[in-house]
Amino acid sequence: MGSLPPSLDLPLPLLKKPNHQHISETSLLNLFKSQQDHLNYFFQNLNLSQTLSFTETLLNSRGTIFFSGVGKSGFVAHKISQTLVSLGIRSSFLSPLDALHGDIGALSSTDVLVLFSKSGSTEELLRLVPCARSKGAYLIAVTSVSNNALANACDMNVHLPLQRELCPFDLAPVTSTAIQMVFGDTVAIALMGAKNLTKEQYAANHPAGRIGKCLIFKVKDVMKKQDELPICKEGDLIMDQLVELTSKGCGCLLVIDEEYHLLGTFTDGDLRRTLKASGEGIFKLTVGEMCNRKPRTIGPDAMAVEAMQRMESPPSPVQFLPVIDHQNILIGIVTLHGLVSAGL
Repeated sequence: MGSLPPSLDLPLPLLKKPNHQHISETSLLNLFKSQQDHLNYFFQNLNLSQTLSFTETLLNSRGTIFFSGVGKSGFVAHKISQTLVSLGIRSSFLSPLDALHGDIGALSSTDVLVLFSKSGSTEELLRLVPCARSKGAYLIAVTSVSNNALANACDMNVHLPLQRELCPFDLAPVTSTAIQMVFGDTVAIALMGAKNLTKEQYAANHPAGRIGKCLIFKVKDVMKKQDELPICKEGDLIMDQLVELTSKGCGCLLVIDEEYHLLGTFTDGDLRRTLKASGEGIFKLTVGEMCNRKPRTIGPDAMAVEAMQRMESPPSPVQFLPVIDHQNILIGIVTLHGLVSAGL
């Protein structure tokens, strides 16, 4: 057998042991308290007059509101831009590097360019300023160091008061980016209120989210229809309709007449109760004899979330609702499973 590699051919006590690091609950709590103090300093010293001028400038912008920044400030600028977009406000992130290589062509004289920088001395942003000014854009610096080069080069400056970074060396941008985010998102909500954005308008910008689905989707958007419907006539024998009852995945039969008027419903629960009460007599019973003649129903233009609420309402919850028009003609069925699958 060959010998062990030199790195492993050592006495066990000489092998390097893993370094088990630890942070105490007290140390962690103190860090959170310190960050809270730094954020309070920001709130207590923010110049509301500057902030109001900034917010009104964005509100009255006739063009696109561009945001830019480098490093962590760049990530914050991008996020704030996306928040505005989600509120239906024209906004975009402009990379300082890409801007100097062609993307500045997106800027026009009706646009606003907001530059985020803690120090206000970021070289990439300072190079961008004269190029953006030549396009006629209105320039706003958002900085935390007083009397900095970027603020002096822009049309407007908003000072974000920074006591210090939470980092023990006062270097890692963790508090400065936190106040940038709080500032930008709070201004975004101020714009949302000034524009009187409704819940429905907000939802229209979030169609894939639950909020959007609740406020956009109607029953007709999520219902089963035509060949998917488990239909039968009231004179049909129960036992002859078992395949229809079980194969459509609705847990019921929809009883109709020749003109497709809804007469009632017969559920798999009704089947079990009928079998228990009638025994072999079930072979002679028709669906019409045992169906519910007064089922809960809903119209196609009702909101899908209303259908879910109606299913869950007293005296007892149900798993489906027949969908009928104003003439009581059956046009579909909406199921609880279908609503949940749709993300409601």
